[in-house]
Amino acid sequence: MSESTLGEPSSAMQKKSSIAQKPSHVGGNEFGIQLQLHPEHLTATYDKSMLQIADEHQADTHMLIGQDRAKNALRFGLGVDVAGYNLYVMGEQATGRHTLVNEYITAHTKSCANAQVYDWCYLNNLENERQPISLALPPGDAKQLVNDIENFIDEVLATFPAVFENPSFQRKKASVTRHFEQKYDKAIDDVEQIAATKSIALIEEGNSISFSPIIDGKPLNDAEFTRKTDIDRQHYYQIIDELEKVLSEALIELPMWQRESAEQLKSLKQQTVEQGIRPLLKDLERQYKNNIAILKYLRQLKHHCIDMVIETLVIDSKDEKSDEYDKRALFVDTYVPNILVENKNDVPVPIIYEPNPSYQNIFGKIEYTSVQGSVYTNYRMITAGALHKANSGYLILDADKVLDNPHVWEALKLALKFGQIRMELPQQEVGMVNSITQMPEAIALQTKVILLGSRDLYYTLQEYDPEFSELFRVLVDFDHEISLNQTNVNQFVTRVKKQINQLNLKGIDISAMAALISYSLRQAEHQNKLSAKFADVIELLNEANFYCQEEHAAVLSEQHVEAALQAKKHRSGRVSDTFLQDIQEGHVLISTEGQSIGTINGLTVLEIGDTTFGTPARVTATVYAGSNGVVDIEREVELGQPIHSKGVLLLTGYLGNKYAQGFPLTLSANIALEQSYGYIDGDSASLAELLALISSLTEIPLQQGIAVTGSINQLGEVQAVGGVNEKIEGYFTLCESRGLTGQQGVIVPWSNHVNLMLNEKVREAVKNGLFTIYAVKNVDEAIEITSQKEAGKLNSRGRFARNSVHYCAINRLYAISNVVNGAHED
Repeated sequence: MSESTLGEPSSAMQKKSSIAQKPSHVGGNEFGIQLQLHPEHLTATYDKSMLQIADEHQADTHMLIGQDRAKNALRFGLGVDVAGYNLYVMGEQATGRHTLVNEYITAHTKSCANAQVYDWCYLNNLENERQPISLALPPGDAKQLVNDIENFIDEVLATFPAVFENPSFQRKKASVTRHFEQKYDKAIDDVEQIAATKSIALIEEGNSISFSPIIDGKPLNDAEFTRKTDIDRQHYYQIIDELEKVLSEALIELPMWQRESAEQLKSLKQQTVEQGIRPLLKDLERQYKNNIAILKYLRQLKHHCIDMVIETLVIDSKDEKSDEYDKRALFVDTYVPNILVENKNDVPVPIIYEPNPSYQNIFGKIEYTSVQGSVYTNYRMITAGALHKANSGYLILDADKVLDNPHVWEALKLALKFGQIRMELPQQEVGMVNSITQMPEAIALQTKVILLGSRDLYYTLQEYDPEFSELFRVLVDFDHEISLNQTNVNQFVTRVKKQINQLNLKGIDISAMAALISYSLRQAEHQNKLSAKFADVIELLNEANFYCQEEHAAVLSEQHVEAALQAKKHRSGRVSDTFLQDIQEGHVLISTEGQSIGTINGLTVLEIGDTTFGTPARVTATVYAGSNGVVDIEREVELGQPIHSKGVLLLTGYLGNKYAQGFPLTLSANIALEQSYGYIDGDSASLAELLALISSLTEIPLQQGIAVTGSINQLGEVQAVGGVNEKIEGYFTLCESRGLTGQQGVIVPWSNHVNLMLNEKVREAVKNGLFTIYAVKNVDEAIEITSQKEAGKLNSRGRFARNSVHYCAINRLYAISNVVNGAHED
């Protein structure tokens, strides 16, 4: 848990209406009556007729609420069709950036002429399968091409191998075979005649030829031959050796005859297949005669398909049907285009949002499969990424997520710079995958990339990445707040009505709409500006709908909105209730009545997770003779953050400027934010710390019922702080739990009065004189309210009025200076 005292100066414009010049009640302190705020100044007081006008007005539901700067930038960025004019949408999360930008782009694309979008597919490069060919087609044509190629495959499968069973082909095949057999038979006959003259028989058994002696008119078998004498066997061996030499010489051209026969058969098959395929391809060539890329692919396909048919379809016609299915799958995997992106004629340009911009999700991927233990891939295993899908359209990405993913940012810049999508695996560079893979042809890129990111990230990229400014030239800056005017109220009401329709409610009454306006003003912490976070309003509507459904009501009313707000406060209020209970039980020392020297209640805002609430914190100061200066105890123990420490250091500047013009400023003082155990940041406690310091210095007691928030400068001017509503309501809750006395209240900077959007309880207490809110411009006004004494003004002699607070302070400082510096008392 961290404790935070917020004190950043507010940039809010001051409200035109003046601060009350008369007390709004009879209670309160004698001093500061002119600084008390009226109840009507504690919340927005806009003209409620604006809601009635907005209820009758029909605004465009696709328009951004307010955000004129962002609208103009979007219109410019979307209208400039030049490389490098991509967009960076800058603003906080939960402002509905993605939804609003998406709706605006959708409306923009409908109002403009449709851009040329394409179907993208990859074709198998039949000459080099590692380099698939990219192909762009008009919307719908890619699917038609796939159907045409599949029909061609079906026709090929229907044509072959039936063509090879044709009598004409069989006769030509038999003629080639017969020519080879005639040569072979003649050679064997010649050898057989020579063998017969030597009483040797030539015997053919299968693919082997052997010789055997002839005795008594018949050839001898092996058993009979072994019974011959050695001389006879040796005689026959010599004759058979001679005959085998003759046979070898006769068949020496047999391989050449076989090769010639095989080539003739192959040529015959190629001619037959070509004759069968030619008319099928002619239809495709006529259909795609205007597309050179497809015609080139069909020429590749023709030569490749001839060999494919011969290798796979010249087989026994009695194969099973499952084998035929496998054949078709083989043809499909080889020839059918792989559709990466498919569009329709009636669909506008694509608008793609990629929530997880990993490398593969942006640039696509090449999938792999295992075939018999080996890794395999082909052109049909290439899948599209977000850039492919958004080609000729718009790609929306979260900038921080893009930078979180390795390689994505550099690859995205290259793609935008050169206008190409390349599927290069970054893992290859570090040896994470097999180096053998596909290298698909690059795809032309015409996409506007829209990055959604924070302000800090935008300025960081501008400073450290010189290419960023070249590629993202258009900044779309979303405001945190939206002016409360009729145009923006019209759009606000229209968007609320749209959400009401989506919740299936019949309507919403004016009081509920006013409550939503007040909620948005409270979120913006401004009486004249709505919060840009419309998502918070949607969330409140969804929660209010729950209570509306519980009552079976058809119209959302103010009581449903209030019920949702109270329920949300209760759900997240455990921590704040615990803090309040600790104060009530005395575990945390906070006084809300009486007087005390050197002690005052400061106001802090605590942020714990998504819970923000205000709570008082006791500020104490001690002063004694010494020369240590003003010591910030929080800084000394390293709990004080830089801005808080700066606020404390400014106290010395104020004291020196105010009191030590005629003598050296010499004192020792300690300031602490009591019972704080977490880190403290912000300078909104500096006014309270100064009041406690002056009280301790002058020994003038301060009213403990008055809590203080505000930062100061060295001149004593009080500056605006943040979280003013939470601070006031947090202190009011404590006072209410103890019992309101009419002497309790809060001091806030005058410049914060325009930020007040306080709840009904606080406004009612102020109206009844039970609680007071003061708006001060300088330290003197705060001194008088808390001390109930005159602060004091310099007279013509340069001295403060006797018995004024400043008179006491300067005398005490002068006395301490004399003690420390060793001077004698005058």
